[in-house]
Amino acid sequence: MKALQYFVLAVLIGAGLVVAVQPATAHHSGTEFSDKTTEITGTIREFQFKNPHTWIQVLVDNPNGKKEEWSIEWGAPNSLARQGYRPATFPAGAKVTMRIHPMKNGSPAAGFVAAKFADGKTIGKWE
Repeated sequence: MKALQYFVLAVLIGAGLVVAVQPATAHHSGTEFSDKTTEITGTIREFQFKNPHTWIQVLVDNPNGKKEEWSIEWGAPNSLARQGYRPATFPAGAKVTMRIHPMKNGSPAAGFVAAKFADGKTIGKWE
């Protein structure tokens, strides 16, 4: 009977560990972004200030002269709000130049580094 109790206890502990570790492994690492920093210039279409990450949608003229929508991933809204950023930080229609870490696969998405608006205001690591 004791062996069965130890077995049940071991199974419960193992199941608890699996449940506890799963959320940590579900989050991506950012390895999909290149280490190089590039710039894009365009117009803000939308700033999605929602969990788990904020997204800045930017309309950029591609080399063929057509509008291409870029999706720029930034931090968690809770963390950004504590730094003073709000949903109005990137207003729709604003002209912006962004420094980004583009996707390694060449798709129009990137990790946020910094932004500079037409009036000279900067956000992030614009150095």
